[in-house]
Amino acid sequence: MSTKPTSDFLHIMQSRGFLQDCTDLAGLDEALKAGVVPGYIGFDATADSLHVGSMIQIMILRWLQQTGHKPIVLMGGGTTKIGDPSGKDESRQLMTPEMINGNIDGIKRVFEKFLTFGDGPTDAMMANNADWLDTLNYVEFLRDYGRHFTINRMLTFDSVRLRLDREQPLTFLEFNYMLLQAYDFMELNKRFGCGLQMGGSDQWGNIVNGIDLTRRINGNQVFGLTTPLLTKADGSKMGKSASGAIWLNEDRLSAYEFWQFWRNTLDADVGKFLKLFTELPLDECARLGALEGAEINDAKVALANAVTTLTHGADAASTAEATAREVFEKGGLGDDLPTVTLTPGEVTDGISVVQLLVRSGLSKSGKDAKRLIADGGAKLNDATISDAGLMVSHEAIAGTVKLSAGKKRHALVRF
Repeated sequence: MSTKPTSDFLHIMQSRGFLQDCTDLAGLDEALKAGVVPGYIGFDATADSLHVGSMIQIMILRWLQQTGHKPIVLMGGGTTKIGDPSGKDESRQLMTPEMINGNIDGIKRVFEKFLTFGDGPTDAMMANNADWLDTLNYVEFLRDYGRHFTINRMLTFDSVRLRLDREQPLTFLEFNYMLLQAYDFMELNKRFGCGLQMGGSDQWGNIVNGIDLTRRINGNQVFGLTTPLLTKADGSKMGKSASGAIWLNEDRLSAYEFWQFWRNTLDADVGKFLKLFTELPLDECARLGALEGAEINDAKVALANAVTTLTHGADAASTAEATAREVFEKGGLGDDLPTVTLTPGEVTDGISVVQLLVRSGLSKSGKDAKRLIADGGAKLNDATISDAGLMVSHEAIAGTVKLSAGKKRHALVRF
């Protein structure tokens, strides 16, 4: 077939930059045109929210539904108890079932913003691999499925090989992860007719394993698709900022801080991010991405508004933009900025500006705050702070003060 697929879903995947590899592009293209294809992506429940590093996978599931297919969100209630070795240098801390279930509840709130759940043929569903993994009999599992995997082949997969190349320990517990992920695909195919697994390119080996096992055990043809691993133009990892992870739930990160993250996108990334993280038409993404000079800031605002609308709603996006204009253009305080509220007991004799920088999240530690002050990057009500020992009085906080770290990160402190 031509290199350009004709199904709506694969056309979007290719034209917007989501497609890295596919196990059988022609076969998947035909299956997508023939009827509804249920497709899944797995998410381990290691925190009570996902961050923007998962946004590509979330957008793929959204596009799958919008092009007439069924997205399956697989929560790793079982596999989270083990930990995926892909891209990791050390083992994860093991979590209790109660912690995992609490995290799943938090993550579900993310997907309810992006997908329509229900019982219809293209409605999204959420599954939990603990439903089948928790009841597995180990001896029966090895007898029935272990014979389909060879150590020789498993050692060639990037998730294992790269870890060993770095001479980092890989436990037998984690080595089993790829067997369980393959078993997930087989179970989802048997239970729900799932015909497609998607994930980042570091999951290629695990996906191929699942396809092979599903064909051997269920006798069904299934497909795998991967996306490029995304880094920013400066080489840094997507999903992180100077102040930490960019969470998708507002109780972990305010809508304003989320908006500001996208507003601060590097010029070279704007066009690419518009295609991946918004639903703006491709010609508009290209037009905005090609802007130069001061005009590129208009593209960044469009990006921030579009992604924040998807994640937090249109009202949150417009409020965040208005706050940013108040802070940056008019020099105001901006009522929607991240806010720290102090009790009377905390400021009886005043509070150090170093503590305020840490409490507000503008600095990770006292050492980090002192370094920021020494570099001239900390400001109090837009005046540069030169003394790391500065104490802020009760009278000052009884009003409101604005703290700044550099030109783009701000917070309010109120009594």
